[in-house]
Amino acid sequence: MCPPTYFDVTYSINPWMDPSGHVDRARAMRQWSGLVDAYRSTGHRVDLLEPLADLPDMVYAANGATVVDGCTLPARFANPKRAAEAAVHAEWHLQNSSLYGGGEIQPALAINEAEGDFAVLSGRILAGYGFRTTQQAHRELATLTGREVLSLELVDPRLFHLDLALAVLDDERDHIAYYPNAFSQRSRRLLNRLFPDALIASEQDAYAFGLNAVSDGLHVFIPAGARQLRELLAGAGYWPISVDLSELIKGGGSVKCCTQEIRPGRIARVVPFQLLGRTSSS
Repeated sequence: MCPPTYFDVTYSINPWMDPSGHVDRARAMRQWSGLVDAYRSTGHRVDLLEPLADLPDMVYAANGATVVDGCTLPARFANPKRAAEAAVHAEWHLQNSSLYGGGEIQPALAINEAEGDFAVLSGRILAGYGFRTTQQAHRELATLTGREVLSLELVDPRLFHLDLALAVLDDERDHIAYYPNAFSQRSRRLLNRLFPDALIASEQDAYAFGLNAVSDGLHVFIPAGARQLRELLAGAGYWPISVDLSELIKGGGSVKCCTQEIRPGRIARVVPFQLLGRTSSS
């Protein structure tokens, strides 16, 4: 995770960003710190990536790289405004991959925005395309991981990343939640066939960033505005933990966007999940 030390909305690269609006950076930091505290209080490890002053979107760490079984595919951003972030993430993985049994680190040739568009299940990966990540990047990730990658077409510009339209709730049981209208008809049919027990989010919850959540299979860290989805989660046996990241939503991201999950290789010490970063000097 990366602190929002320099977070701001000075340009617009998604429908949520309004450069004419006001960003309360101190409030953003308090909200982000609340998410970090929530992770740590439930037993998870959080490593911190050092922010850079000229990269205001670095707080959205999920977009920096994808790690599956210790293998890493760094991002290659669609927009030049964020392009330099990829090298920061790649450098961290090069230096620290041994901590999680890291295997190959494969340079990205095609445009991909990492966990923004890649959702990892027990034996396959769901991959979004249509706005940012390309289908060629889906093939790169399949080659790197040896896993089946299923392409899902996104059609709602406000839900421009897969992690705004779909959340993995339990990767061992392949249980997900998603908002059907975020996807093309073909992709909706595929999701319905493969995941008949999925939780179905409403438009209201999707636009409240409710699917931009992180789950460890029990606790689901979910944006505070997604009230109906929170009730569905509780009814399905999960423990939803509401987190207010309203200030960071101004940049188009929430809980999941702020969280890069590191899935270790077989030889790594097993932890519930590890969240990306460079360990701070403190």
